[in-house]
Amino acid sequence: QVQLVESGGGSVQAGGSLRLSCAASGLLGSIKFLGWFRQAPGKEREGVAVIYAGLGKTSIYADSVQGRFTISQDNAKNTLYLQMNSLKPEDTAMYYCAATSRGSLGRLLTGVDGMDYWGTGTLVTIST
Repeated sequence: QVQLVESGGGSVQAGGSLRLSCAASGLLGSIKFLGWFRQAPGKEREGVAVIYAGLGKTSIYADSVQGRFTISQDNAKNTLYLQMNSLKPEDTAMYYCAATSRGSLGRLLTGVDGMDYWGTGTLVTIST
């Protein structure tokens, strides 16, 4: 089992920045992909960014956040991050950290392949 705990959410004005963290624990040896997903009120959950946990740390982003958000991983701390800059009101959502041992970057981002483990989420609210 893998446990994921998000932190770092909050309320900021449009144009501001936030950094989300996700502390991972448990049986992490099999995890190959980590990602951030979000769900806004009244909308379906969508992929934000996914990173390959192995060599190279290849990542992929949703078009809506490309160039503004950066996903990164600190193996020594077993922590996943999402640096969010130039935030917009449409970025308001509950953000979830997720992990899996299978799949591919694109399929995981779009939800074709599912994540195996999920955190409980951290709320991000962007005001105008």
